[in-house]
Order: sequence, then structure tokens, then C-alpha cells
Amino acid sequence: MLSIAVCDDNIRECCGMAERIRKILERRNVSCLIRQFGSGRELLHAVEDFDIIFLDIIMCELDGMETAQMFRQRSYDKLLVFMSSSRAYVFDAYDVEAFGYLVKPVRDDKLEKVLGRALAKIESKREDFILVSRDRQKRKWFLDDIYYFEIRGREMEVHGREDSFTYYEQMGTLEKQLADKGFFRCHKSYLINLKHVDGYNRQEVVMDNGARIWIAKRRYEEFCAEILRFMRSRGV
Repeated sequence: MLSIAVCDDNIRECCGMAERIRKILERRNVSCLIRQFGSGRELLHAVEDFDIIFLDIIMCELDGMETAQMFRQRSYDKLLVFMSSSRAYVFDAYDVEAFGYLVKPVRDDKLEKVLGRALAKIESKREDFILVSRDRQKRKWFLDDIYYFEIRGREMEVHGREDSFTYYEQMGTLEKQLADKGFFRCHKSYLINLKHVDGYNRQEVVMDNGARIWIAKRRYEEFCAEILRFMRSRGV
């Protein structure tokens, strides 16, 4: 399911944009969850991991550009689409790697075009996946949707965007399988997806979904180097 945020301090325009997006995606048979925010601060405090964020630029208190800069500090690869009644911020949008720029009033064809491009981009990112199975039940998990793996005895639990799944696997085998895929074993019991790291200190990693994962003392320096390499690979 696609997760989308619409942020605009004009409540009527925010609701209208969310409804237009919903209708376009329904025509394309794409299931989605759309949340609306009336300020940049509300958006920044949200715990959801959004695929696409539609962000008004001219807002009170915290404008869209400032919100985008703060958001980029923790989310490297989410698709940001700016909305504004002015074209004056087009070049500023490049500084935060905006995916699109829509001029208000937003035309239907322009909105549909940027959504089509976004869907293609997201689908291309979800090509990598693993197949897991238990009791004859098989599940296909896109790596992009996985927050972390946790081993408990002989059971492996994969924690994803929408739910979790338990199956039998060895952590060492899984670690080798996901080498060079953006995953890091920060503790003997945890293998985390670096793209979903929201923050960290010497004791723990905080994930986008709020989960707090231990960092083994002996892995901390390597983790710092790895997260830095990962961020640079994403152009951050």
C-alpha cells in the first residue's frame, strides 16, 4: 500500500489535494493511505514512513522549504513534491532534491503526470525482495519495506512497514544474503535496514517506525562508518 502525506496550512486546499490524489490512484487501481497535515511541524512529528510527500511551500511558522530541509536530515530517499502559487522557489527545490514542483492552481494533468512518475520510481526501487516461508506459507518481502530482522532462538522475525512475519532462518545466512543491500548487523540479534534509520547514539538505533534497536559496543564504530557510506551513496 502506498503511503502519502499532504501538507498545506490551507485546510480546504489540503483536503482537496488529498481527494484528487485518491481519485487518480483509484483509477490506476493503486491502494493508498493518505494523511493530511496543517503544518510542517505536524508532518515532522508523524511516525509514518511516507512514500510521497506533497508539501506546500508558503506556510506560516515553518515554511515548506525549511520543513523539507529538516525532513531530508532523516529521510534520504523519499519523494518530495512541492506545491506553490509562485515559481520563485523552483531552484531552491533542487537543494532538497525535490521530485516535482506543482504550481497552484494545480492542473489535473500535471498532478496525474507527477503521480505516474512517482509510481514508476517507487516500483523500480522495489525490485529487490526476499522470499520467506513457514508452515507452507510463503511471503514476498520487498527490501524497501523492511525495517529490521530480529532473531529469537531459532526463529527470525522480519518487521515490515505493514506487519511482521516469523520464520526459521540463521542470522549469519541472512546477513550474507543481504550483503551490499543496505542492511547492517548492529547487534548479534538484529539486522537493520539503514534507509530506515531515524537517529542513533552509542547504545541504540532509532528506526523510522519508532523501534529502538541495541548497538553492540564493538559494532558502534563500524556502524558509524557504514551509515556515513550509505548516506553518501544516496547523495546526502
